[in-house]
Amino acid sequence: MRASKIAYKPVGLVLGAASGMIAGAAFKQAWKIIEGDNDAPDALDEHRSWRQILLAAAVQGAIFSVVKAAVDRSGAVATRRVTGIWPG
Repeated sequence: MRASKIAYKPVGLVLGAASGMIAGAAFKQAWKIIEGDNDAPDALDEHRSWRQILLAAAVQGAIFSVVKAAVDRSGAVATRRVTGIWPG
């Protein structure tokens, strides 16, 4: 494993945690807009329809993917600016 990958590991872990928190907050806001409900359904919520559960899962997955990609890319760009080496 290259030294740049090893050096980037702690940064990647911190960015991963941050992206999870950002994505969670974004999903809560998006769900309020989509369904007008503060609580998004989970798969075991028997009082919610299949449509609501699958819609929530799809929206949550999309938001998490986009936020993770944006945060990972920003971290890599910042690392290159600081060290001159691309971490990937």
